[in-house]
Amino acid sequence: MQSVSSLAEASAFLAAATAERRRVRIGADLATDGLDRVLEHEAGDLTATVEAGIRLSSLNARLAEAGQRLSLDPPGDPTIGACIAADLSGPRRHRYGTMRDLVLGVTVVLADGTIANAGGKVVKNVAGYDLGKLLCGSRGTLALIVRVSLRLHPIPASARLIYASNPNLNRFERLEAGHCRPCLPTVKSIVMIPMPEARLPGSSPRAPGRPGRSLRARQRTPPTRSRLSTRRAAAAAE
Repeated sequence: MQSVSSLAEASAFLAAATAERRRVRIGADLATDGLDRVLEHEAGDLTATVEAGIRLSSLNARLAEAGQRLSLDPPGDPTIGACIAADLSGPRRHRYGTMRDLVLGVTVVLADGTIANAGGKVVKNVAGYDLGKLLCGSRGTLALIVRVSLRLHPIPASARLIYASNPNLNRFERLEAGHCRPCLPTVKSIVMIPMPEARLPGSSPRAPGRPGRSLRARQRTPPTRSRLSTRRAAAAAE
């Protein structure tokens, strides 16, 4: 397995493989273990640019010195490149989003050795196509990811883990460490409460079952024959 440690080496390796018509499988034929450096860390902007071969634990250990972290918790300890290629995430995705939401920009090497940049290094960036999100979940089929610009978050001042055991899935009676009333009662029924219809001041209420027609118009009686004849006589006299 060939291991690369720089952007130029990765470009030369893929260009040679294309010229020789060799198939390259990232992770099997080409490794990025040598690409494990933190290139930039802008603590004031909550951004960092790293190489794709750095492990998530090593990156967070470096960022913890500034009280920051990459809010991603996939299983194991994958590299940043693997997190993007496989779109890995964990429970924190419900708060901070997936890898697609944390990638600001990427530097990749295409199959013919071409070096391409996409995105930027700041959170609010609208320059060019957002190809970084396209690479999330691509599993190495589009390009070799070499550098990544990431969005960071401050480390919380405190963290707690709540564990609850419930043998009966239909009811949640109490937490293991507490003796209070149920925090999550079982919903037995849903009652639909009719809400009053919102209308402008001075408008007439609508008749039920006939949208657009007021009660006043519905209660109006049709004109009788005597009224019609009186109206016709008055019109003829005019």
